[in-house]
Amino acid sequence: MISLIQMQYVVAVDTYRHFATAAEKCFVSQPTLSMQLKKMEDELGIVLFDRSRQPVVPTEAGRSVIAQSRLVLQEADKISRFAQEAKDEISGEFRLGVIPTIAPFLLPLFAGDFKRRFPQIQLKVQEVVTEQIEELLQKDLLDAGILVTPLNNQNVIEQPLYYEEMMIYLNSQHPLVAKPVIKVNDIATPDIWLLSDGHCFRHQVINLCELQDLESDLPFDFEGGSLDTIMKIIDREGGFTLIPELAGLELGSDEQKKIRTFSNIVPLREVSLVYTRRFAKAKLITMLAQSVQKSIPDSMLEKERGTIVEWR
Repeated sequence: MISLIQMQYVVAVDTYRHFATAAEKCFVSQPTLSMQLKKMEDELGIVLFDRSRQPVVPTEAGRSVIAQSRLVLQEADKISRFAQEAKDEISGEFRLGVIPTIAPFLLPLFAGDFKRRFPQIQLKVQEVVTEQIEELLQKDLLDAGILVTPLNNQNVIEQPLYYEEMMIYLNSQHPLVAKPVIKVNDIATPDIWLLSDGHCFRHQVINLCELQDLESDLPFDFEGGSLDTIMKIIDREGGFTLIPELAGLELGSDEQKKIRTFSNIVPLREVSLVYTRRFAKAKLITMLAQSVQKSIPDSMLEKERGTIVEWR
């Protein structure tokens, strides 16, 4: 009979694609892990992994077994979670992924307070881009993510947290500073600075301003994921960019004078807490969402104040 331990080992090998690493993560020796996997394969009568390739990959038959093993392990984990919630005990590890255009502005507002309110929770945060969060959620290497939605991904649940305005950040000498009315087509110009490809905020800006065929006229090319870096470059080199509302709220008074809003639209990005349908820590998700929403201005909870800009 296949055991939960064997399923844990097969899922670990699939997650890390390396027998030694999987054994280390499972706190067993590699021979022990390999022996248990071989016993599982013998009982099933199929080969689960192609060991001739590096990194190892699941066989066609192995993929279905691995997927079902993940489901079984997650369902088994729910038993202890349900018992904890029934006793009103909130504890354990919570692994959260946050995208780079949210993390530096949101985490300082709620993470410390959340940990102080629930000291038994081990909050572990990773700053990673959206595609990585989706992958890590499916591999059970993250419990939840905070990112921009909609994702149009049927494998995750999206729980909207807030809606932040997309604003214009300009060099103090930029012509748009003196312009009383700024429309979206006013910023479709070659001196706009953008994050590197792979960041959802870049794609939102491109979709909002229809920048697909725009030629750049910047002093140098920049490939990065830090809005703070881009704003510092703009202060010295000129040009402008778009920033999310939370980024603007933390700026000093001099920097805030360089922020403008659109006159013909209030473009919003929807920020959500996402997790898989198999996730068992429902009460913890609720508490985390409440902590985030209490840490931001009430106006940002209102979806009706603007228009959501999609990025996918």
